[in-house]
Amino acid sequence: MSTLAASAPNILPHHIAIIMDGNNRYGKAHNLGKGQGHVAGKDALDPIVEYCVDAGIEVLTVFAFSSENWQRPPSEVALLMRLLTSTIHEQMPRMYEYRIRLRFIGDRSQLSSDLQTLMADAEEKTAEFEAMTLVIAISYGGQWDIAHAAKQLAQQVQSGDLCAEDIDKEKLGKYVQLADAPAVDMLIRTGGEYRISNFLLWQSAYAELFFTKTLWPNFSAAELSEMVVEFAQRQRRFGKTSEQIVGDHVSK
Repeated sequence: MSTLAASAPNILPHHIAIIMDGNNRYGKAHNLGKGQGHVAGKDALDPIVEYCVDAGIEVLTVFAFSSENWQRPPSEVALLMRLLTSTIHEQMPRMYEYRIRLRFIGDRSQLSSDLQTLMADAEEKTAEFEAMTLVIAISYGGQWDIAHAAKQLAQQVQSGDLCAEDIDKEKLGKYVQLADAPAVDMLIRTGGEYRISNFLLWQSAYAELFFTKTLWPNFSAAELSEMVVEFAQRQRRFGKTSEQIVGDHVSK
């Protein structure tokens, strides 16, 4: 176990989600070729994954390509698709070494058949690994996710298998992406922007938010470790008062 992971607090987030922002700005700041900031960002993921599995984080979800990113210049989209493909290939040995389950969320219908096959194969080969789950969001948007879940419920109502009056947040929550995973309790955005950009809207309803000016290629396990320590110090009330939370801890 790394020194950073060994010093992790007793209270840990179950599910960390990261918006990996700042690749293009990193490339411009370092006079890199067009799109090379994304190449640099690809390598930043490895130490973050290693820290999370060593510290005991259950799920790490990273935002690799949003549903809105399809609007970017075709050359940049093509580069990102190639990087996603190479990232999956490069991550597989790490998945085997650390026994990490690899999953993907998003609208796969817009992806190439080759990439879809690669994703499905990676998921199948790592399905039984239990050390941690690494989720890569590709062609994903939180609004699409909720709409997709609502559509599935609407189809059940149309077929007569479900009454509209019976639909509640629990039923809808069963059809969003990662319904079987812990809710996001720690959401990080790198790159200095202060928004969540349509990422895991349903799953992050009560997430603690962390924003850093650090550009993603420069984001380190050390900075993540500092955030995890801060997370442990925050009081999460979920609608209750501070006094109720203290009382709950005393009763336990």
